[in-house]
Amino acid sequence: MKIRFLGANSSVTGSCHLITTKKHRFLLDCGMFQGSDEMDELNSRDFDFDPSEIDFMFLSHAHIDHSGRIPLLVKRGFRGSIYCTDATADLLKIMLKDSASIQEREVEWKNRKSQRAGKPLVEPLYTMKDVEETLKYVVPVLYDQLVEIDEEVKAVFNDAGHILGSSIIELFITEDNDVSKIVFSGDLGVKGKPILRDPTIIKKADCVIMEATYGNRLHEKNDTSIQKLVDIVIKTIRRGGNVVIPAFAVGRTQEIIYEFNRFYEEHSEYREALKDVYVYVDSPMATSVTDVFRANVQVFDDETREYILRGDHPLDFKNLKFVRTTEESVALNTNPEPKVIISSSGMCEAGRIKHHLKHNLWNPKSSIVFVGYQAKGTLGYSIVKGDKQVSIFGEKIHVEAEIYNLEGFSGHADKEGLLDWLEGFQKAPNEIFLVHGEEEAKTEFARTVRENLNYNCIVVNGDMEVTLSRKDVVSVEEIRKELVSPEVLSEIKKRISSIHNALETILYNTQLAVGSNLTPEQVKDINNIIIELEKNTYRLGSVMSRESL
Repeated sequence: MKIRFLGANSSVTGSCHLITTKKHRFLLDCGMFQGSDEMDELNSRDFDFDPSEIDFMFLSHAHIDHSGRIPLLVKRGFRGSIYCTDATADLLKIMLKDSASIQEREVEWKNRKSQRAGKPLVEPLYTMKDVEETLKYVVPVLYDQLVEIDEEVKAVFNDAGHILGSSIIELFITEDNDVSKIVFSGDLGVKGKPILRDPTIIKKADCVIMEATYGNRLHEKNDTSIQKLVDIVIKTIRRGGNVVIPAFAVGRTQEIIYEFNRFYEEHSEYREALKDVYVYVDSPMATSVTDVFRANVQVFDDETREYILRGDHPLDFKNLKFVRTTEESVALNTNPEPKVIISSSGMCEAGRIKHHLKHNLWNPKSSIVFVGYQAKGTLGYSIVKGDKQVSIFGEKIHVEAEIYNLEGFSGHADKEGLLDWLEGFQKAPNEIFLVHGEEEAKTEFARTVRENLNYNCIVVNGDMEVTLSRKDVVSVEEIRKELVSPEVLSEIKKRISSIHNALETILYNTQLAVGSNLTPEQVKDINNIIIELEKNTYRLGSVMSRESL
């Protein structure tokens, strides 16, 4: 069996890994390269394989650097199934359509310039039609469900805690009657973060493909970051400026909404200062994604579900406004009232955020607050690293606003979190391949792992193919015991108890509500909880079905 690392091998974008067995060729992710112009040019190049020869693929999550080239894969001949979690499938419809829309608009703009200059016209990487075709091949699955592709390949998707629907993928591959287990971490989230559950600890693997985005850094605590954010907001508002937050539409935007909501609730001493401050979410995609979050409460952590059961949806509060139309977005920059604007994209490469930066970067009264990773070559990276002059829509903007980078909001595990996850393995995997990180981050993390766990990691750099060792294969019986273990049965019991308690609360509150006028939001919340119960029931059934392995 061979693994070829074709993306996220020298940087943090373009995640794509090709696995070749005696009977199959399949992919883990097929993401878009992001950052500099040179990175962007990689997206249109030929794949290093024939797309029509790829049998199927597994998608770890919906972020564009993991999913963004899938429509191009389909456009060039791929016709296999795309396996991902149900929440990822919901997000993928939004993310890929937004990506196609951006590319179509950019190509239209470029071609107008090319026509005037007598230059040849260009085509978008893919179109909305290509995305529609791609979505036909998406196969949604549930967390913990055993997915049997055939007799040779099986998979289980585990919660990665990175964004809604993100997963750590366990692969069980049979060759010559031997079974090997590959674990693909996808992007690992941060323990204790709001809304999502902590990353799942995996106990055994022959081979681990692991991200190392922050392998050489430690984040500040999340509580520290939210306190800093509120302090920045109050200071900026008092001097008459705006707070502009470039945020990824999936994950960071919802987390910030959640944190503002919780802060308003739990810190009465700030309410007077914040009572007239409006928080605007100016991103059509983020608005749609927030709706997807509301419809997927089954993957929320216990604290967030408690909020919902109490009738307080954590992704909404009094001063929150969702901006939908272009006219409303433009009005934010003509409205003199100080405000908070959350807008995408998180790295400031496209979308409405560029307009808000153009109108606020020059203003010393305003603040720009970054809450996510900034890839080299992006506008966001340029601002964070301290460049005093940047170009936006061809116009030079002198940076006078205060710039902040709050890493406590990062959706990626830091060095400590990555090490903690790796330490969960009961014995050292045969191979650990570090991907999805700059070279210095991967190299330092490999050294940290060696010093703390005595595991040797292979730092992936550039296009690289490896043949997996066969020195310690996992038996079918071991896999069976792992998938149907006492811990799994204990979790089933816990879920049954949770479902029972939630159902009691729903029945009681619904009985009280009979005859009263429920708001549409209240009806939606009740419906979301019912969806949660249904999905938990299906998940329970899927876990039990593993015994057939």
